[in-house]
Amino acid sequence: MYRIMLFPHEMDTRELRRALWANRIGHRFTEEAEGQVLWLADPEQHDALMQLLTRWQRGERIMPERRRRPASGTSLAAALRQAPVTAAALGISLLVFALMYVLGDIVVAMLTIVPVAVVGGSLAFGNLADALASGQVWRLLSPAFIHFGWMHLIFNMMWLWYFGRQVETLQGSGRMLAILLVAGIGANLAQYATGTVLFGGMSGVDFALLGYVWLMSRRAPHSGFFVPQMLVVFMLGWMVFTMTDMAGAVGFGNVANEAHLGGLVVGLLFGWYYSTRARRRY
Repeated sequence: MYRIMLFPHEMDTRELRRALWANRIGHRFTEEAEGQVLWLADPEQHDALMQLLTRWQRGERIMPERRRRPASGTSLAAALRQAPVTAAALGISLLVFALMYVLGDIVVAMLTIVPVAVVGGSLAFGNLADALASGQVWRLLSPAFIHFGWMHLIFNMMWLWYFGRQVETLQGSGRMLAILLVAGIGANLAQYATGTVLFGGMSGVDFALLGYVWLMSRRAPHSGFFVPQMLVVFMLGWMVFTMTDMAGAVGFGNVANEAHLGGLVVGLLFGWYYSTRARRRY
């Protein structure tokens, strides 16, 4: 973020804020001791912002004329094209969830980190090394696409879409794909290391994206990343809560805590590395 101008605390900047968003100029207002500070996300929009600011200071009309809103299908298609990796991960998760509903446990058995079968009336689990040696390398990542209920699916997809779109929009699909693969595999291996086999969900990747976006926004504010501080507190608080005995007492005992932690560590490492590179450029 780039500091543009300081306004007095008592100045009403609501119309300016609305006009900036209406003109798609990425910005933030922060409350500082000396007043309200306007920050710009993209330096290439500096001239457009200053023109709008000058008109506002003159008392001219700055809100754009109302346009017909595009059809929802068109706007959705544009959003999907802008974040193809995020959209693909979301689509695969939805497809797997639908197939689980139609075909049952056979889908889960195909996607768990090791092969699962029923032998003599009880579950038998394969070995990861043997599975990889036989070519079943997809099992390193595939548990991330398994979800065991509507709430599990909805919350994971909501955070995936929120953070993933931000990464792809600002830094491209390659960066998002790298985080998805490394965090997904890292989170799955962290959970498997505890001796757990039947687990799944995109939450490890979600926590990786949280850690990445948070560190980028803190250490390289000019990068354009932003995450509300209360959202960071909520998600980290939730992760800590599910690790306590209290979570089990209220029905949240079967949570892949190690996957969450493993994903978060991956995201923080990515964030530290790329925010350091970004700081050197400015």
